[in-house]
Amino acid sequence: MKMMKYILVICLMVSPAFAHEMIPTYPKFGASYMEGLSKTTMTLFNKRADVEYYELAVFTKDWKPIPFVSEYTVFKIPYLSTVTFDLYVRDADRSRVTYICSKSKLRKSDVSRTAISSRICSKVKGVGQ
Repeated sequence: MKMMKYILVICLMVSPAFAHEMIPTYPKFGASYMEGLSKTTMTLFNKRADVEYYELAVFTKDWKPIPFVSEYTVFKIPYLSTVTFDLYVRDADRSRVTYICSKSKLRKSDVSRTAISSRICSKVKGVGQ
């Protein structure tokens, strides 16, 4: 079993990494035009030809989900395209937000082939520091 882990790690290191990107890496929340909400703007870039959909999530430092508002929670992003979105959280939750994450969503039709879901997270600036 230990040998299998080493083989997997070597394969991941040797194979090219095709994932998605989200910027900024360290977002900051600011005031929004709506009372009681704070806003940050993020951009997702899809570098995966095999994935078109990405889901957003917001978490505390203990990885507990925090409710948030965005125009969409799942975005369709064609290969080599970007989408910029505003993400809103309640002012009461703002100090608890530590991570903003995006996760690739695989289609059920792709189950027959090997596919890896990817999740990346940005750490909110000023939280836990």
